[in-house]
Amino acid sequence: MATSTRIALYDTTLRDGSQGENVNFSVTDKVLIARRLDAFGIDYIEGGWPGSNPKDIEFFAQMEAQPLRHAKLAAFGSTRHARHAVEDDPNLQKLLEARTPVVTIFGKSWLLHVKEALRVSPETNVHMVAESVRYLVAHGREVIFDAEHFFDGYCDDAGYALEVLQAAREAGAQCLVLCDTNGGTLPHDVRRIVADVCRRVRGVAIGFHGHNDAGCGVADALMAVQAGATHIQGTINGIGERCGNADLTGIIPALMLKMRLRTNVRLEDLTEVSRYVDELANLLPNKRQPYVGQSAFAHKAGIHVSAIQRNPRTYEHVDPALVGNQRRVLVSELSGQSNVLFKAKELRLDLGSDPEQARRVVEEVKRREHEGYEYEAADASFELLVKKALGVFTPSFEVLGFRCIDEERNGTVVSEATIKVRVGGREEHTAAEGDGPVHALDTALRKALRPFFPCLEEIELIDYKVRVLTAKGLTGTASKVRVLVETRDQRGVWGTVGVSTNIIEASYEALVDSIEYKLMRDKHAKKKT
Repeated sequence: MATSTRIALYDTTLRDGSQGENVNFSVTDKVLIARRLDAFGIDYIEGGWPGSNPKDIEFFAQMEAQPLRHAKLAAFGSTRHARHAVEDDPNLQKLLEARTPVVTIFGKSWLLHVKEALRVSPETNVHMVAESVRYLVAHGREVIFDAEHFFDGYCDDAGYALEVLQAAREAGAQCLVLCDTNGGTLPHDVRRIVADVCRRVRGVAIGFHGHNDAGCGVADALMAVQAGATHIQGTINGIGERCGNADLTGIIPALMLKMRLRTNVRLEDLTEVSRYVDELANLLPNKRQPYVGQSAFAHKAGIHVSAIQRNPRTYEHVDPALVGNQRRVLVSELSGQSNVLFKAKELRLDLGSDPEQARRVVEEVKRREHEGYEYEAADASFELLVKKALGVFTPSFEVLGFRCIDEERNGTVVSEATIKVRVGGREEHTAAEGDGPVHALDTALRKALRPFFPCLEEIELIDYKVRVLTAKGLTGTASKVRVLVETRDQRGVWGTVGVSTNIIEASYEALVDSIEYKLMRDKHAKKKT
């Protein structure tokens, strides 16, 4: 395929993606995502099935009042029912009432479904496809025909599957989409079958719609393009029924960066769009997702970090900036001086001029990691560790002591913490209750420090994780624990870590680091102004 070829991208996140487990979009969510996909440069946005639920009807009504700038909005539905004349079919009428410029309808191309699901003759099914397409075209719609279960149908009876496609083409469909509905077709078969269709069915665009049940959704889509398809359907982050749909966040950069084909999307927005959809879908982003995951360009082994500092191509297949992501260097027991020097440079700390100092920091990191500390998700604690090792860190406060008590009162367990701190020459002794001892301790610590540091009103603990660590001679409830805390203010999010055989002590260590980091960062910000 020529590099000048432009691939049309069709997003079905709002319809097929919403059928995924634990995915539930409100009408507002759908409007926001549609507008973001439009700005991203997606060509077609499938908004839903207006014949199936009131939410999708409301979505199309709202979108009519705020038309998209680039993308064409598509309503989705089926061919007419066998019992209905085409002009009386309720599903087709709902599709027209959605008033979208594009209508996508699916029809059966596998004889198994024709006989077992529809229970009509093969000839009747072909007529249903042709009449439905022709009716919608006559009403001014651009029609995309999704040949459901096409690859299974082709393998069962290629002649009949192709007959269905020809009927849709002759009736006026502008694109014929070959659907791997069960997601089980392997890439070499997709390529072979799509190439055959492109040879036999002329004068119309050929598309591909894949699922990921065999783990081949992205690969199948790329093979379809290589065989001649110019229209690709998928969802952002691959969300969808069962194992999900073909993932557009993997397909798009592969098309543009690997196959040198053109699309209309702003590739540098890819990571942000991925995270935007996850946020509205209330899904935890997949850190290891290709191209857009937080770990996609993360480097841990010292030899890797040393190499990418000389030339990033040594361990990165593309520049992360091209897809809106960024390189990350992790610090762990696998780290060498390259990792520590890289991280120190990110923190604007000069370790490179003193190799012996860098070696001591590396050894300290490895010693603490051996004790159970982990700095991959605790950049704030790592920065404090380095500054302490360099002798450039001055604590903002000192904790003189604390106590946590759990007490049952009238069938309810109440947690209370008392803490004593010193700031400068002044001491503060206070107490607070909370939902558990860690919350009580956090509340008491902030309460004691707030008179000295009002900026602590701005911070919020957003995540708290506990990991039990196995250690020689320590098992079960006597084991060490690692506590990771995430905190945020209006300027960003940071992570801190604590380790101990006592969960309260580990939590206390992570909480103190979190507050020290906030105060240190604010102090530096004031100096700059």
